[in-house]
Amino acid sequence: MSRSLLQPPEPAQIWTVSRLNREARFALEQGFPALWIEGEISNLARPASGHLYFSLKDESAQVRCAMFRPQQRNLGFRPENGEKVLVRARVGLYEARGEFQLKVEAMEPAGVGALQRAFEALKQKLAAEGLFDEAIKRPLPAMPRRIGVVTSPTGAAIRDIITTLGRRYPMGEVIVYPVPVQGDGAAEKIAAMLSTAGRREECDVILLARGGGSLEDLWSFNEEVVARAIRACPIPVVAGVGHEVDFTIADFAADYRAPTPTGAAEAVSPDSTEWVQWLRQREQRLERAINARLQQSRERVTTLQRRLSLRHPGQYLQQQAQRLDELERRAGRIIRRRLNDEYRRLNHLRERLQLASPAVGLDRSKQRLQELRQRMIRAMERRCGQQRQKLGALARTLHTVSPLATLERGYAIVESPDGGIIRNADQLMAGDEIRARLARGRVSAHVIEVQREDESQ
Repeated sequence: MSRSLLQPPEPAQIWTVSRLNREARFALEQGFPALWIEGEISNLARPASGHLYFSLKDESAQVRCAMFRPQQRNLGFRPENGEKVLVRARVGLYEARGEFQLKVEAMEPAGVGALQRAFEALKQKLAAEGLFDEAIKRPLPAMPRRIGVVTSPTGAAIRDIITTLGRRYPMGEVIVYPVPVQGDGAAEKIAAMLSTAGRREECDVILLARGGGSLEDLWSFNEEVVARAIRACPIPVVAGVGHEVDFTIADFAADYRAPTPTGAAEAVSPDSTEWVQWLRQREQRLERAINARLQQSRERVTTLQRRLSLRHPGQYLQQQAQRLDELERRAGRIIRRRLNDEYRRLNHLRERLQLASPAVGLDRSKQRLQELRQRMIRAMERRCGQQRQKLGALARTLHTVSPLATLERGYAIVESPDGGIIRNADQLMAGDEIRARLARGRVSAHVIEVQREDESQ
């Protein structure tokens, strides 16, 4: 290795970690616009600060996310682990730890915005083709002889239209082109009926109408086939779909958009307020132009705000708030671990104290005394048993030599009246009274004859 490669770099060429992370954050935030991302929530945390921290994952990857408290004002639901969501977020970097993360600005459950996104995508596509340009929109006839209505023959919209036309323009004829206004195949049938009405050329203007409903209910009027059929129709088309707040692709493609079916009937029926309506149309055109200019200004302001936010103190405060939440979680873990250690130490001391307690020694002494008492009782019983056996043996021996045993064999003890024992016939004479003691009981008798030993020989 050459000597030049070992020379240290200039101080200005050495970056700190903080500078590296800061520059990486700037590069990420400037390099990516706000993105819509769909995924599943996991590792959700709600610290006391009110911010939300979680991971957004799919089958093969995940990314850390932070949604700060101010961005949660328009959150219409409570996010939970395992829930699939769609978030609008900006790519960033948590400088304190060098972690890649998303800063979430908006969130909604996945699937809720699918139709809206499809609506916006088709709207942008057709607008790019010039299908919504004001230049190609045809003027409405001032006094139409016949008015065609493409709608359901049984809905509320046709009743409102007929009532309004009868009140404002009774001389006008109404031709109803019946179609289903929602459900499978409704869009194709609406497009086919518009084609039929244009081919017949029976009327001077066509009202495309239906009553209000959800975005799903109005979806037949958001299909591309309907928009193209409106523009292909040679007769001016007025769209009166839903309520005033409802906008469909058909509204943008039509020559005139009315807020309701009743408004569509009013738009094609002249009356004493015709000039007021003309002024209102001009006002609407001016409003659209102003809105377009305002939209451009908003985009310009958004760009400037994004550039400003990279150096705004609030950005630093967000970083510090996230750092504070992380330190709070670490402090909580340390405190819980310290408390657990103290609890274990306290339990150990309590066990030692119980072992050293006089009550424990007293219990042991009582147990020892009880054991000694049991041993003494067993020893006494054993000794008494031995003495009983010995006494029984002596009793049997004594019984063997006892006079009573002799009496049991049929002998008797002869006594004189004064209680002396008669052992020799010389102690008696004929006529003496004697007593004989038997094994059981006594008898008294008189001596009839005395036979001495020498006489008996």
